[in-house]
Amino acid sequence: MADNATDKIKVAVVAPSMEVLGGQSIQANRLIDAFAKDEEIELTLIPNNPRLKYFSFIQNIRILRTLATSIKFWWLLATRLAAYDLVHVFSSGTTSYVISTLPPLFVSKFFGKHVILDYHTGEAEEHLRNWGWLATSSMREFDAIVVPSQFLVDVFAEFKLKAESIFNFVEAEKFIFRKRETLKPAFLSNRTFEKHYNVASTLRAFKKIQEKYSDAQLIVAGFGNEEAELVALARELDLKNVEFIGKVSQDEMPSVYDSADIYLNSSVVDNMPLSIIEAFSCGLPVVSSNAGGIPYIVEDGETGLLAHKNDHAALAQQACKLLENRELARKIIEKAHKECVKYRWSKIRYKWRSLYLDLLNR
Repeated sequence: MADNATDKIKVAVVAPSMEVLGGQSIQANRLIDAFAKDEEIELTLIPNNPRLKYFSFIQNIRILRTLATSIKFWWLLATRLAAYDLVHVFSSGTTSYVISTLPPLFVSKFFGKHVILDYHTGEAEEHLRNWGWLATSSMREFDAIVVPSQFLVDVFAEFKLKAESIFNFVEAEKFIFRKRETLKPAFLSNRTFEKHYNVASTLRAFKKIQEKYSDAQLIVAGFGNEEAELVALARELDLKNVEFIGKVSQDEMPSVYDSADIYLNSSVVDNMPLSIIEAFSCGLPVVSSNAGGIPYIVEDGETGLLAHKNDHAALAQQACKLLENRELARKIIEKAHKECVKYRWSKIRYKWRSLYLDLLNR
């Protein structure tokens, strides 16, 4: 506990810094900012990807970079965690779990701290099955397991792990709703260029859309290992009006949503994409694959339109349905925007506060 009644409860948030732009870093940053004015609780980031200020020359050598980053990460944990009352660890699966999640668990337990596992990947089932005892036994050492969706609650339950759901939240004051009376064929894709997000399928779906709507436009926001391949695929498909805009900061992202009318997503592994919730908030109807936890947040025909994974033709067909059916589009936009209420900080705040305080009072 805090030293006295006037001290704030100090929570160390172990997560990627915003130098690695992605769902975890964005959500961790939002959480820290949201608690900034709290009178009882103070959150501070301990990055699991600390900057190598004096070793920039090894940044392009992957093995050396990983080794040096891991050493510095352990050093930060060993020298800083003792000063905190609680430790909140953002986590993904597989190798990253070993490198970025187990160290803060071990160090927290050494210092006698309560520690929360905040697990964020749609690859949970694969992780828990393939990593077996190492994953499940270590997860039982956490004082609480939190996931952002009922989908992951259900996955963890299959492995006899108890998790509670606290949704990701969207900053409604930034991602502002714009009413769209008539949809234009102006599309947006906003996923990292990695295999499991399958942006290539979005490009192939857009090819089908453009065969029907020659003036269709697609903004592709993102970055990652498949960037060169995706740019080459767009060229191979002879796509017109496609703009790759690269990495976009969170401050700039609302204006990108505002410039589009329909959100396209074709991931094959997923959990609870922040981008879909942001699209809901901005008034963009969502057309998506049914990967992972997406059907838990997008009700087909009600708050969005879904297609089976790896079926770009069906994805294109659903997108065209929105353009052809104004009443359907209006209903989906309205219902999706109403869904945003449960993803606002005013609804999420008390859950995190209650969890922090409950753990400290055990």
